[in-house]
Amino acid sequence: MTCVVLPNYMQVILPTLSIFGQNMSILHQVPEGHVGVYWRGGALLNVNTDPGFHLKLPLITYFEPIQVTLQTDLVRNIPCGTKGGVMINFAKIEVVNRLHKDYVYDTLRDYGVKYDDTWIYDKIHHEINQFCSAHSLQQVYIDMFDQIDEKMKDALQADCTRYAPGIEIISVRVTKPSIPESVRRNFEQMEEERTKVLIAEEKQRVSEKEAETKKKIAISEAEKNAYVSKIQMEQKLTEKDSLRKEAEISNTMYLAREKSLADADYYRTMKEAEANKLKLTPQYLELRFIEAIANKSKIYFGNKIPNMVLDQRLLGNFLQDVVVKENLEA
Repeated sequence: MTCVVLPNYMQVILPTLSIFGQNMSILHQVPEGHVGVYWRGGALLNVNTDPGFHLKLPLITYFEPIQVTLQTDLVRNIPCGTKGGVMINFAKIEVVNRLHKDYVYDTLRDYGVKYDDTWIYDKIHHEINQFCSAHSLQQVYIDMFDQIDEKMKDALQADCTRYAPGIEIISVRVTKPSIPESVRRNFEQMEEERTKVLIAEEKQRVSEKEAETKKKIAISEAEKNAYVSKIQMEQKLTEKDSLRKEAEISNTMYLAREKSLADADYYRTMKEAEANKLKLTPQYLELRFIEAIANKSKIYFGNKIPNMVLDQRLLGNFLQDVVVKENLEA
């Protein structure tokens, strides 16, 4: 592609010829996202055309396409002085706005085709200077910088709503301003110190969290040990109680058994005593006496037998007296 550099007078003539050709043409085109606006004899016509091809009177009617979709106006190099007298400069501020189609005629009639010069470019300069003059460098550069976008948007929209209601401010994007080098170094040092403080605070928080975690672990461990000890104690008490109940049952069984044995022995003794009473008759005693003598009898050999008088009547009487005496004692 060959690039041709034209002389300065030709650069002036070509735009003029372009405008002249536009005024001379009958057919013209309105691009998409725009509306066609017309002037006749310098007077704005209350007529708008949609995108596409349209006809107009040459030389008499002047045509201009006006954008009615979102557009971004870029405002550059905005100097301002802070409350403390420090000069700073905003290199770039972007304003996203839109002109509503129904308000095109009113807006252009009151403020012309360059309506955004009045309500965006000049207004941004004014609002930025107002904001800077009311705040310190610390506030503008650091503390309140994140609020400038919203404040600028609200300020622009408030005046547009009052004086040019067809203009809608969508958003404002403000870049970081440039400040003197010495001040910037001071801010960097302050930021470094602030970062160190934040790091120290973060380390302290981490240490506190670790200590708190260890404390919680220790408390949890102690509670667990206490709970285990409680369970073991309850288990031991349960075992002791079971052993006590078992011993009580064993003692009860032993006492019952011993009582049964004693009752049985007493019953047997009583029955034996009753039986013995029934046996203690003279005849039975005599029989037992005879058996005892018989068991202890001796045999003597020789010419002489020991003198012994065995009178059965005397023995019977003696045994009868013994029985009577026992009955009386009973």
